[in-house]
Amino acid sequence: MTQQRITPRTLKGFRDFLPEAMIPRQRLIDTARRVYRSYGFSPIDTPALEYLEILAGKGSEETDKQLYKFQDAGGRWVGLRFDLTVPLARFAAQHINELGTPFKRYHIATVWRGEKQQRGRYREFMQCDFDTIGTRSIAADVETTLVIHDLFRTIGFDRFTIHVNNRMVLTGLLERLDLADRAANVLRALDKLAKIGPDRVADEMIATAGCTAEQAGQVLELAKISGTNNDVLRQLEPLVAGSETGMAGVGRLKELLDGVRAGGAPDERVKLDVSIARGLDYYTGTVFETFLDALPDIGSVCSGGRYDNLAELYTKQELPGVGASLGLDRLLAAMEELDMIEKVATPAPVLIPYFDKARLHDYLKLAAAVRASGIGVEVYPEPKKLGQQLKYADRRGFRVALIAGDNEFESNTCQIKDMQTGDKQDVPLEADAVSVIAAVKEILGAS
Repeated sequence: MTQQRITPRTLKGFRDFLPEAMIPRQRLIDTARRVYRSYGFSPIDTPALEYLEILAGKGSEETDKQLYKFQDAGGRWVGLRFDLTVPLARFAAQHINELGTPFKRYHIATVWRGEKQQRGRYREFMQCDFDTIGTRSIAADVETTLVIHDLFRTIGFDRFTIHVNNRMVLTGLLERLDLADRAANVLRALDKLAKIGPDRVADEMIATAGCTAEQAGQVLELAKISGTNNDVLRQLEPLVAGSETGMAGVGRLKELLDGVRAGGAPDERVKLDVSIARGLDYYTGTVFETFLDALPDIGSVCSGGRYDNLAELYTKQELPGVGASLGLDRLLAAMEELDMIEKVATPAPVLIPYFDKARLHDYLKLAAAVRASGIGVEVYPEPKKLGQQLKYADRRGFRVALIAGDNEFESNTCQIKDMQTGDKQDVPLEADAVSVIAAVKEILGAS
């Protein structure tokens, strides 16, 4: 009986990554890892699956709806992590006595949310988080802002803006409006302001938080405040006057902006934006959202904030935290739109064509010498015609081809072809390939 073939396909909201997509993705991850380490953040990892009670009710009603949950083979209710912050809270509560505080970690891993697919957003996606656990100091909030700034500069962006706010300011206003006990629903609605507009946000506040139209209007008036950072601070103070929480939030924002300036981030790259609230319930203080000036409509590409109470669900010990997450897939989608991604299907920049069947060992020796200098090299695996192999090199995005046949090896020379310009040059071929390596580095350095 012939077995019926299964149609190869991927689930909606999920995707395969071909080399052309995976190579820039890995480069971005490597850049994030390098920046995080430069500030002293250490790597950790946690399981993709957690007990359901660890995850459920820790983000928002929306993330609870998007949570992938099921009973495993042992009958336990488990869930796939929807972010890396909630698992971090569990991790810190479980291991903090071994780690000590402050503890600075980064975590680059896959998360899952069953949400509606949209541009740059999938149901399975990678997050690149960094967090500081065990301190309430504003220095940690300042450092988080500076890491975001340095990360985007290192990636290659000049025009981006880090929007900052403080949940304490919003909480202070809600206290004045007698809405403190309904803060979560109000802030969730406010977080949708850029997506659905003020009228629909007001309707949602009235429907979900029981606000009056006047109360919703006052919250939205706060969100409309604009101007320079100093202008915004001046306008905030009278709105939260009388609220100890609100005034403390304004004071934290002043300290944050002063510290970020001292740390070298220009004023124009850090914007005080009282309209941002972040939709997750666990944020308590500073919140961050980062936008690309050339493509603001794609949304925030790096977000986060301070969460001083999240770990209390798992431990009596106080473990305040602050951090942010790079939206890897969304940023890659933006970089592709901005033509910032080089189209290559190979991580090695150099190809050595194998067209002289008797010279395989010579090709392997040349590849080993170039590779020893730190340059990636691929040797074509079959002795085909040179033209076919150069077409392969062009299609895969190799930068350089090292061409040598029997005549070249006999005369100790090698032809080096720049695959972008088509230029060729003959260089001496020594035993250690020093001239070849120098010529290749010159081409790669110019690209």
